[in-house]
Amino acid sequence: MSSWERYGMSGRVRRVLEAVPLNNPQGHHFGRPYLSSYQIAIALDAEDPRLREDLGKAVGGRGTGSHTSLAQYIGNELSKQIRAQGDQHFVEGAFMSNQRVRSVVYQGVGGNDVVSSLAGTQFDMALSRIRQ
Repeated sequence: MSSWERYGMSGRVRRVLEAVPLNNPQGHHFGRPYLSSYQIAIALDAEDPRLREDLGKAVGGRGTGSHTSLAQYIGNELSKQIRAQGDQHFVEGAFMSNQRVRSVVYQGVGGNDVVSSLAGTQFDMALSRIRQ
């Protein structure tokens, strides 16, 4: 059994994505908002800090000294699953371009800054939302 299955990550990610408040008027034609893998990882860390510890992964971000963060793990796993299952997967993905992006800073648990390590690189930032 994979760590993803053992820790019920699909259910956890689904809960996070379903809990995203809809700040735009109900029924807006853009649909539900997307979250970055960082936002999902931060939400999971707030919900259950032991998850990060059990997986042995920092939430992520520039300066953590980790190349295998919780955010990266979530993004990679969702990408593999969406590729394998296509429209049958509960998550749909998109990219935010890094063109002219200098920094993306998230508010982590306890108010600590989590700075994206992808901003300003040649890699676009993956986004996820509940499939429409």
